[in-house]
Amino acid sequence: MARKFLYVIVGLIVLALAATFAYRFWGIELLRQAMVPSANIVQLSAPGDYTRPDLWLARPDKPGNPALWTPEGFKPAENPPAAVFFVHPTSFLDRSAWNAPLSDMAANARAELFLRGQASAFNGAGLVWAPRYRQATFGAFLTSKEQAHQALDFAYRDVLAAFDQFLKEAGNRPIILAGHSQGALHLTRLLVDRVAGKPLAKRIVAAYVVGWPVSMTADLPKLGLPACSGPDETGCILSWQSFSDPADPSLILDTFDQSSGFTGQPRKGTPMLCTNPLTGKPDDSVGAEANLGGLLPSKDLTSAVLRKNLVPARCEGRGILMIGNSPPDLGPYVLPGNNYHVFDYSLFWANVRADAERRLKAKRKFWPF
Repeated sequence: MARKFLYVIVGLIVLALAATFAYRFWGIELLRQAMVPSANIVQLSAPGDYTRPDLWLARPDKPGNPALWTPEGFKPAENPPAAVFFVHPTSFLDRSAWNAPLSDMAANARAELFLRGQASAFNGAGLVWAPRYRQATFGAFLTSKEQAHQALDFAYRDVLAAFDQFLKEAGNRPIILAGHSQGALHLTRLLVDRVAGKPLAKRIVAAYVVGWPVSMTADLPKLGLPACSGPDETGCILSWQSFSDPADPSLILDTFDQSSGFTGQPRKGTPMLCTNPLTGKPDDSVGAEANLGGLLPSKDLTSAVLRKNLVPARCEGRGILMIGNSPPDLGPYVLPGNNYHVFDYSLFWANVRADAERRLKAKRKFWPF
């Protein structure tokens, strides 16, 4: 099991180094030159056929399901009551195309690594589905070119088609929605299109929109679910973005503040949703003693452990989650500005797991409707 987690670290290295070293040594402009595709956008065909099992990275009947990984001391629940739809973060780094082919072996392999370290937190509460999708390349997040917006639109079409098939296969189970980074971005659009104002909203246990900013005023009113106000609330949204002291979130906020939200209002200067993953409460602060366990590899990467009391967590400012000034040494995997983006789930893995199970228990008190 520990060896499987090491594969996650290898995947994180690839993603983090691509951003971190290029940024630190060359600057943002050279990073754009290195990562933003120069080709024209390619109009994609219709969304993938998600009745095909091979278009899923994780699903309950998939042999070797990467979402079933757990650290020592944990194991997936047998036939858990909920259904989990998880959208993985960016794993396509190629600048020769704006969107990843569904068959791209490298991108799919990295995505599976992320499922082991992220989606695995939910396998105690639900059966996990996670689609392959024609994700936008990493460089699409470094430019305001129209091709980048089109690439994200194409990626979202696949996510939407996969979700519709997921609903057919999941039956009448309570639903947990989760994603990270690009996956969380697509999840916000999914909430607008498939949850807000729909009967489906009553089935949602919680939506974990992690690693992507959500404006409290320009986005949240259109997402169809409120922000979670407490650890036992259901049918609500959680979101956080992890930084250590001293934090510099300008790389995120500069882009965020140039955009408009789902309400049509500017996001500039607006507060962002910050849920403390250690307590399940918004705008909360708590010490490391509340951390039930974060995933941490050994220095030589020969093993991995779930370490309790790993980091504290406090929401501050416009909605940034701070993890203190002495987080574990994760080497070059930390992004500029002390941004622990790639560890948004793993630093709080056991708490996220407990949070999902707690909210599911609260939901089942009133199930079925």
